[in-house]
Amino acid sequence: MAGTAYQKSPVGSLFYDFFGGNTLKADVSISVTELGSLLDHTGPHLEAEEYIARTFGAEQSYMVTNGTSTSNKIVGMYASPAGSTVLIDRNCHKSLAHLLLMSDVVTIYLTPSRNAYGILGGIPQRQFSRESIAEKVAATAKASWPVHAVITNSTYDGLLYNTQYIKQTLAVQSIHFDSAWVPYTNFHPIYRGKSGMSGERTHDKVIFETQSTHKLLAAFSQASATHIKGDYDERTFNEAYMMHTTTSPHYGIVASIEMAAAMVRGKPGRRLIQRSIERALHFRKEVYRLRQESEGWFFDIWQPEIIEDAVCWPVEPGAPWHGFRDADAGHMYLDPIKVTILTPGMDEAGEMAPEGIPASLVAKFLDERGVVVEKTGPYNLLFLFSIGIDKTKAMSLLRGLTEFKRAYDLNLRVRNMLPDLYAEDPDFYRHMRIQDLAQDIHQLIRQHHLPQLMLNAFAVLPEMKMTPYAAFQQQVRGNVETIALSQMVGRISANMLLPYPPGVPVVMPGEMITERSRTVLDFLLMLCSIGQHYPGFETDIHGAELTDDGQYRVRVLKETASRQTA
Repeated sequence: MAGTAYQKSPVGSLFYDFFGGNTLKADVSISVTELGSLLDHTGPHLEAEEYIARTFGAEQSYMVTNGTSTSNKIVGMYASPAGSTVLIDRNCHKSLAHLLLMSDVVTIYLTPSRNAYGILGGIPQRQFSRESIAEKVAATAKASWPVHAVITNSTYDGLLYNTQYIKQTLAVQSIHFDSAWVPYTNFHPIYRGKSGMSGERTHDKVIFETQSTHKLLAAFSQASATHIKGDYDERTFNEAYMMHTTTSPHYGIVASIEMAAAMVRGKPGRRLIQRSIERALHFRKEVYRLRQESEGWFFDIWQPEIIEDAVCWPVEPGAPWHGFRDADAGHMYLDPIKVTILTPGMDEAGEMAPEGIPASLVAKFLDERGVVVEKTGPYNLLFLFSIGIDKTKAMSLLRGLTEFKRAYDLNLRVRNMLPDLYAEDPDFYRHMRIQDLAQDIHQLIRQHHLPQLMLNAFAVLPEMKMTPYAAFQQQVRGNVETIALSQMVGRISANMLLPYPPGVPVVMPGEMITERSRTVLDFLLMLCSIGQHYPGFETDIHGAELTDDGQYRVRVLKETASRQTA
């Protein structure tokens, strides 16, 4: 009712004044017939989706108001019939892991490589071959030839695939590129051939691409789009669409998706993306300059040594900068607007220096100054130079880095440099100085041999005892119990375990950590130990509960349920 109800209440009036009359007037009911229907794709909604498809190089596009988490589930529900086998990037977003809990399918994982920093290097080319897939099918119980594949493009750290190679090589009926973090790749020539919608149709395949309009374009939160190229059953796809789409969509989100398309269309859009690239390149060069001019240490950037041109830099075999041992030529490319800052303490080969500055300290310092870090690794920090980043925001980040160096070199007390961290446990941090804290955490990381531990943890997957769907069915029947994380060996996990960093599932529902994959548990316990030693550095592990006494507890299937399923 255009917000009139809010204006009848004093507290409601505060809400109305903050969000504004136009925002509330635009929040209309689905019963307004002249606006058409988002679920039936009629009227202005149909016109908007046709406009978006033309803009993003698709044959058909769908607007989604529940985020790309929902877009991913819609595509998966359509493309993965019960009982079929699907290829899933192990570096998948948790929405795809949730899809596996909902769909009774057999999963075969494609496993990406990693470097010592914990940065994902993408799925090696050999895993897309028919021979490699045949081996995986033969080694997986109840598996048949896969009908569908899901690839995360780009990786969270900004590496893009040569998508044309994947489209031509993968012998499946449909390929889904989860491109949540790169909705801009159709609007600048440096991204040509690196997105799902690049190029012409692929013979005998349907290509899906899901994108988060709100992440790096200009749109309200939860704004997402699904793009399709190839022949598909529109009515069946729309049934999957309606399963996950609310019958009361927020029209402001819908409008913002079309507006985002209008902003990036044509030459104005290319200029917007070009400015983002230029700002990122300028920032990279400034950090390099400060590193050359600084006395002692300064931050570094994960990038090739020469970055003069606006290009996506290839991750070539043998190039020392990226740290990937088995890189494929012409396969992966670093997006210049995804900037990874490196802190002292470890090199690209995983060699630990005698002294170091864990990135979590820098992240806390920046956070207290209003600078958002997208992802924090052991010795690296990720920043995104979207079209919303102007010169002022870029300079705030650069200023924050230089201020951290100055404060660190002065060896200030923790309570003066990181007051929010000090407030976590004043008695513990009362007399501690920043260099002592940094070196204590660094030595703990060295003691546990973190780089090798992290590589080993992702090299051997836990043993799949049942599908995620079957494990969830046991969970909803109540056949679960809670145990200490340290007791997980030999037990089937009921939930996915996903630590930040690096934000990738290390254990999926239905999987068991065995002695062979013991390093997965060692990696998780090492992350937990940092928080146990240093208040305020507790690790965020999705699927594990941190109790008041500082212990991590996880849900596993009861042993009787495990035996029955087996």
